[in-house]
Amino acid sequence: MPQFDAILFDLDGVLVDSELQANTVWVQLLAEQGLDIDLPTFMANAVGGTHVVLFEWLKNSYGWTRPETFVPELDARLHEAFGSTQAIEGAARTLALLREAGLPFAVASNSLRSRLKRKLEASGLAPLVGEHAYDPAHVGGRGKPAPDLYAYAAAQLGADITRCLVIEDSVTGLSAGVAAGATAWGLLAGGHVHPDNAAHLTGAGAKRILRTHKELQGALGLVGASLTQPG
Repeated sequence: MPQFDAILFDLDGVLVDSELQANTVWVQLLAEQGLDIDLPTFMANAVGGTHVVLFEWLKNSYGWTRPETFVPELDARLHEAFGSTQAIEGAARTLALLREAGLPFAVASNSLRSRLKRKLEASGLAPLVGEHAYDPAHVGGRGKPAPDLYAYAAAQLGADITRCLVIEDSVTGLSAGVAAGATAWGLLAGGHVHPDNAAHLTGAGAKRILRTHKELQGALGLVGASLTQPG
């Protein structure tokens, strides 16, 4: 079993299947503004990033600047969409097994705090995660790919970041984990996974690529724990 002092999870696409939800909302709203971008193209540039980075990309690539009404409307639609966010298959079991094993874990997400909380609550993962859910506001707005968020999450767990494992689905997030000094694995279990994702994550420094939470549980040596519910 790999020896780690703590596990640090991304949220979207790792624990909850929210990437397609969020990006579909974006694409639909942009289309209403007269900017037609197909979903795969948008997701290739959006997954793992912050809204600030997305707005810069839209301006640089399409010459589009958001109107004043865009962000409030986006917030309202995302809030509604995230009310039905589902946990990725096996995610709850992974967290429950980690808790049973006494291995600390936290969530570090580029989501706004209100969205982070809503997705955790809607998916049923909030009781398992508890207070250890962190967003860029905890580190002065310095979200991924900056290393600050993962370094902060490790510190809140009392763990040495170099002895932590980061679980990510995006190059942006995985790069943040590597830059912070953690070991990073790619987990491609969400509904948004593209065939090229594994190669991109490996190129960004992922030491392993896993396809399901059941594989992750096995890699962490959690399969033999006493919980018996299906993965």
